[in-house]
Amino acid sequence: MAFRQMERETQAPEPDAPLLIFDSGVGGLSVLDAVRSTLPDAPIIYAADNAGLPYGSKSEAEIAARVAGLLGRMAERYRPRLACIACNTASTIALGMVREVLHIPIVGTVPAIKPAAEITQTGTIGLIGTEATIRQEYVDNLEAEFAQGKNLLRLAAPDLVAAAEAKLRGERVDPASIEQAASRLTMMASGNRIDVLVLACTHFPLLSDELQQAFGPDVRLIDGAAGIARRIAALTDGQPFARSRPDRAVFTRDEPDLAGLKNALAQRGIEDIEIL
Repeated sequence: MAFRQMERETQAPEPDAPLLIFDSGVGGLSVLDAVRSTLPDAPIIYAADNAGLPYGSKSEAEIAARVAGLLGRMAERYRPRLACIACNTASTIALGMVREVLHIPIVGTVPAIKPAAEITQTGTIGLIGTEATIRQEYVDNLEAEFAQGKNLLRLAAPDLVAAAEAKLRGERVDPASIEQAASRLTMMASGNRIDVLVLACTHFPLLSDELQQAFGPDVRLIDGAAGIARRIAALTDGQPFARSRPDRAVFTRDEPDLAGLKNALAQRGIEDIEIL
């Protein structure tokens, strides 16, 4: 019986088995964009736990249990060939637990500290994320391993999550929230020396234009989306892709705001929306 179970888990996926891209909200669409560019033929299910948003203010135990439970249900229902946790907060907290629960490749999202440390010229790096992300030991370890001798300044910017969600719904982004985050970070000791800004939340690349304007042209913005797409491509190398139905988005709660996301989803080839 154990041999048959192992055989099922290691056999090649069906061509229409989707990539499952999971986030707490619609921030993971920045990762979806990179995956689309790298693997245009891959069938995709984009899953957003909008019922649990925001993750940044939740406890580690609550996030770990919620993410593992939801991905377990989604894996059973949708039979993905691979799951990507397109959320820095969820990845830094729940990645290990999810890998224990699911028997498919799991790709996480972690702050792009390593590439930031490689390109900084001043040695001072800014990092913005959720409250939960910036306090994680995982981030401490990344800093110790890849940014020794550098100055990493961290800032919790939870208001930007809501701003990114609003922007995708076609609403106006209040520049004051962006400017306030930039001011708080640059006013830290040595903050005026920041020349690389790590976007440690997948929502934040959706505000790249606004952030670039607030921080100025001399600060380079960096996130992990392209690296995630390359990793997914490597893990699925040689596998056939074929769509048996249109790509879809799955949400954990029905709410009026979903209607405002239809255009943003349609621009990314997602026409169908369903509630888990």
